[in-house]
Amino acid sequence: MDLQLRHLRAFVAVGTEGTFTAAARQLVITQPALTRTIQQLEARLEVQLFERNTRSLHLTAVGQEFLARVAPILRDLDLAVAQVRSERVLRVGFEWALPDPWAAELLDAFEAATGARVNMTRHDGAITALLDNDIDVALTRQRVEHLDQVVSIPLFDEERVAAVSARSPLAQQDRLAFTELTRHPLVVNTISGATWPELWPADHRPREVRECSNYDEWLALIAANQGVGTTPLSSSRTHDHAGVRYLRLTGAPRVTLHLVLRAGNANPLVRRFVESAQK
Repeated sequence: MDLQLRHLRAFVAVGTEGTFTAAARQLVITQPALTRTIQQLEARLEVQLFERNTRSLHLTAVGQEFLARVAPILRDLDLAVAQVRSERVLRVGFEWALPDPWAAELLDAFEAATGARVNMTRHDGAITALLDNDIDVALTRQRVEHLDQVVSIPLFDEERVAAVSARSPLAQQDRLAFTELTRHPLVVNTISGATWPELWPADHRPREVRECSNYDEWLALIAANQGVGTTPLSSSRTHDHAGVRYLRLTGAPRVTLHLVLRAGNANPLVRRFVESAQK
């Protein structure tokens, strides 16, 4: 019986995710390739592992029993391989503030489940650090442009708030309309920011944009009343600045936090981190 690890990994992914679409995303393969792999596994085992119809996908009784036996074996194998290869440190890069307590709880859960250690490092360009193999995983809110080289997984969205100078008349308001920001110079962090002029309709974009290259410069420019900006609510809570006021925004698009990894990355610790982050 010519069973391969890819057959078992495909089966466990589909069995745990519940859909071929989600499992293909986790394995970083196409859905047709995943379907063929499952069909090969069922043919070689000479059993039906899934009940399929146009609306749902369910494990058969034998499929449930097989999953209960195979999943722990694959987890043990992944950890054993990682230990032999000394891949017990996962390098995670981020650009500025991460949501709290989400980030701390994620790292605690991952380290407890794997016995591995997470090394968190800040990079003004986390995607560049990922492509240079300086980190294994990036957590970013920027636009991902290297789609052929990386896989970007959206984790969740956050509320967007306005950042204005404490010296600006705007600081006296409780909230602002998102469209009102276009009346003022917009401060944009071009390397790692989550704000860009294209967030506004083409006929209502900011008339003046002032660029910077990191979050600290962005804060300094706003504190100096050189313009306004937007940022996730979580970063306004972790990056307090005496010269900056954060205001609620109405009508603003939310900010998505992405987990990004290199396409085809086979590091089992990376897969486990992706699973932990998606829970």
